Amino acid sequence: MTHANQYSAKAGLMHEEPLVFEHAHEKATSINLPGVTGDMPASLAAFSRKKAANIPGLSEPETVRHFVRLSQWNHSIETGFYPLGSCTMKYNPRVNENIARLPGFAHVHPYQPEDSVQGLLESLYEVQGWLGEITGFPHVTLQPAAGAHGEWTGLMMIRAALQAKGEGHRNKVLVPDSAHGTNPASASLCGMETIELPSLPNGQLDLEALKQHLDGNTAALMLTNPNTAGAFESNIVEICRLVHEAGGFVYGDGANLNALVGKARPGDMGIDCLHINVHKTFSTPHGGGGPGGGPVAVCEALAPFLPTPHIRACKHGYHLVQEHPQSIGSVLGSIGQVGVLIRAAAYIAAFGRDHLHKIAEDAVLNANYMLARLKAHYHVPFPGLCKHECLLTDEWQNRDGVKTLDIAKRLIDLGFHPMTVYFPLIVHGAMLIEPTETESKEMMDAFCDAMVEIAEQCKNGETELLHDAPLLPMRRRLDETAAARKPTLVWHGEV
Repeated sequence: MTHANQYSAKAGLMHEEPLVFEHAHEKATSINLPGVTGDMPASLAAFSRKKAANIPGLSEPETVRHFVRLSQWNHSIETGFYPLGSCTMKYNPRVNENIARLPGFAHVHPYQPEDSVQGLLESLYEVQGWLGEITGFPHVTLQPAAGAHGEWTGLMMIRAALQAKGEGHRNKVLVPDSAHGTNPASASLCGMETIELPSLPNGQLDLEALKQHLDGNTAALMLTNPNTAGAFESNIVEICRLVHEAGGFVYGDGANLNALVGKARPGDMGIDCLHINVHKTFSTPHGGGGPGGGPVAVCEALAPFLPTPHIRACKHGYHLVQEHPQSIGSVLGSIGQVGVLIRAAAYIAAFGRDHLHKIAEDAVLNANYMLARLKAHYHVPFPGLCKHECLLTDEWQNRDGVKTLDIAKRLIDLGFHPMTVYFPLIVHGAMLIEPTETESKEMMDAFCDAMVEIAEQCKNGETELLHDAPLLPMRRRLDETAAARKPTLVWHGEV
């Protein structure tokens, strides 16, 4: 057993599991409800089944075992390291789950009278203040349900602010080529035009290209800092000054706030608007598509356009401000993603004002430790220190016909979930690794040992092994292109 394999989540009893329809051994039966007789009411006729429901015939224990066995195939942050760069898949402390499930948080209705949820509103108002203090902004909305939703909300506020100044013609949004794909998508959804800006050889934004595209039609620059190459935009103050002089706003993508918490505040750098992925930076890992939360923090110039409702402290407690003359309106059917926000509150409170900086310090230290261990074995596209994530490429391995995908698949055999692959797009064969502040040196060493082992196998000519990987899981390498383009979503077999 290699050093890496002791961290494998899969060992011992592992069952092959057929599809639930293949597993069924009895004809499906229905349930007769007592007291239900006669024909269906005419008002419900449109909803009646035209043919029998295709329900597999399994007993309750068989059904439960089927789905539990399937769940045991899954990787999760509770079973192993999740090194997805730019996604901050950190461990979610169980105490946060317990707090989020307290009845006063978990059992409230979004439209309860505000005098019946004063405790919840107080907690959320406190989170609102903490997020503003951490990021350096005077105003925060908790409404957006995720990062991309926060981007759209921020750009809607920027558009409203420009229209209020009589500059509604500004519709150009500048986006670096290293940005998350949601940035240009959010701009397009707001009816704005996107202009891509190139990066320099050091991974940072090309300042000269920015100057060339700043004009009277510029609405905003969308900037991730640190960016998706793991590099800090050292010219951030100058970048903000140039955009402001051109009459535009600077939107900050807060996806990588993990590298700054307690150490630097985007608001102090000159950024006007920032969404905060609380499900990344402050607990609630968002694997499997959710849940998420994307509060947006803004400067004074954008404050009049914040969504409603928002929480305000008043003489008799906490009040939901439902209307504001310049607000962009509501962007969510409630005050925000309460469970995610409460987990974030618990995570922030656990560190406290005196220790919050440890999040960024440990995240950056961990990423640079992994970079130091792996740079002799994999090509590093951008020199120098990284922030919370390190970026490698397959350039050296590719000379022997081994690609990033082969490396990622071989990691599965060695007991690890792969890193983010082929992103950012500005780097060919990218491998983006983010250990976060929650991983131990032992775990990082085990992962690095596995990466070094793969590099050595490539050097030793074991390329077929890497091309065939993974060999050990229940399922081998899939044709991912065909699966994405021609997915089989319906069972056509016999029950």
